[in-house]
Amino acid sequence: MIIDDLCKQSGEWLRGAGPMSDIVISSRIRLARNVSGYPFLSKATDDQKSELSHLLRRQVDERATSGQWAYLEMAKADELDQQVLVERHLISRQHADSRGERGVAVSRDESVSVMVNEEDHLRLQVMRSGMQLDPIWEEISRIDDRLEEKIDFAFHPRYGYLTACPTNVGTGIRVSVMLHLPALKLTGEIERVFRAAKEMRLAIRGLFGEGTEAAGDFFQVSNQVTLGRTEEEIINDFKHMVVPKIIDYEHHARKALVEERALALDDRVWRSYGALKHARTISSEETMLHLSHLRMGINLGRMKLVDLKTVNELFLLTQPAHLQKVHGARLNGEQRSAARADCIRKRLASE
Repeated sequence: MIIDDLCKQSGEWLRGAGPMSDIVISSRIRLARNVSGYPFLSKATDDQKSELSHLLRRQVDERATSGQWAYLEMAKADELDQQVLVERHLISRQHADSRGERGVAVSRDESVSVMVNEEDHLRLQVMRSGMQLDPIWEEISRIDDRLEEKIDFAFHPRYGYLTACPTNVGTGIRVSVMLHLPALKLTGEIERVFRAAKEMRLAIRGLFGEGTEAAGDFFQVSNQVTLGRTEEEIINDFKHMVVPKIIDYEHHARKALVEERALALDDRVWRSYGALKHARTISSEETMLHLSHLRMGINLGRMKLVDLKTVNELFLLTQPAHLQKVHGARLNGEQRSAARADCIRKRLASE
């Protein structure tokens, strides 16, 4: 896998296409699976982890891929390359920070990734831009079925698929939708979403999942319960209840901003544009915040000097690992801030 090539494209999760993509950045389904006869990774020996790595890589190559994939052995990968994969949502932070034999297979279009020896022996992930849970489920189910033809997954007739974390026992499915909710944040209504999510037993996390902040007003909403419910029931809840309700909240908040606080809205959008266009140093957090306001302004028709594709690309290109890969050198914090500002200025100037 050539990480440098990945850095030249915006990635599936920020492509800015698909249904409801003004608010739904991306949708993802992940399946957790473990191989029968082997202990969970927290109890496995190095030899067992090595056996699992070779077994699963071979089966992934044979059953899940069709020649349009690349496989990266994480133990041999540069730390910066691993962080690029985290920033592109192709692997978890845990997978990057772990030790021992492990890997990831990634499809050329970045819509599918298969993590080997993450928290579970196997983590299948399919992700698409916008709200596309039905086609995602069809694809990941097909990959899962093909792998299960050759791999005996740990399964209990009463409890379902057995996983390292008890919250994944059952279907092993985690449905996750990445939402851009700047208006709810600006109007102070985001707490309504948190309360509604808690009532529906959902988890709301930041940009890079568990333990991260909601940078750039991005929020990941995912199910917390997999036991006792079918995959279809969980997915239907997201399609017909969870996501529509949050989208409705955000639309109402955006409408209120336009109708009641238009001057303040425009001031915020244009101040963000000015800061990005002229800053000489800028942090990752400040960049995400200004890009978030810019993205909202574009979607509301308040900003026409920049297109959405440019904003989406800058969300990724200004992340620490991407910035250093594109720059071609390791940079300290101060150097990254200067390089980030320079990258943004040049990109906006080209508009």
